Amino acid sequence: MQPMTIRRATEQDAEALTALMRRSGAYQGQYATIISGYRVTADYIDRHQVFAAEDATGRLLGFYALVLEPAELDLAFVSDDAQGTGIGRLLVEHMIDQAGRAGLTHVRVVSHPPAEQFYRRLGAEPVGRIPPSPPKVTWERPELRFTTGAATR
Repeated sequence: MQPMTIRRATEQDAEALTALMRRSGAYQGQYATIISGYRVTADYIDRHQVFAAEDATGRLLGFYALVLEPAELDLAFVSDDAQGTGIGRLLVEHMIDQAGRAGLTHVRVVSHPPAEQFYRRLGAEPVGRIPPSPPKVTWERPELRFTTGAATR
């Protein structure tokens, strides 16, 4: 794996995070509607726990957004060219650690259907299914839950 750092995103990162999200190959075709028109804004970054992964040159590799109330992994993206390198795993581990530090015992994930197995490999437990909500979401989504270290304290 290439050297990288995970840092708190700043308001200046909003456009780059939005661009990475919109370029995601995972949200093409039938899944494109869910992010259509969605933007990561400076206000969103200010209100939530948003962290970005960068390589040694400062190139954005991925990011996640943890909403503290209610506890949910709202966004998680890895650039297409960095997928399969362990960046996603490190971002999820970082998110779980941050959630535990914030006193959260569990973090909800409403998953993109193709990402369900990724989250389950990292320890998320299935808790249900979210029905479609047309017109934006026309497919069922898996609902999962991560348990943090705060749950065992």
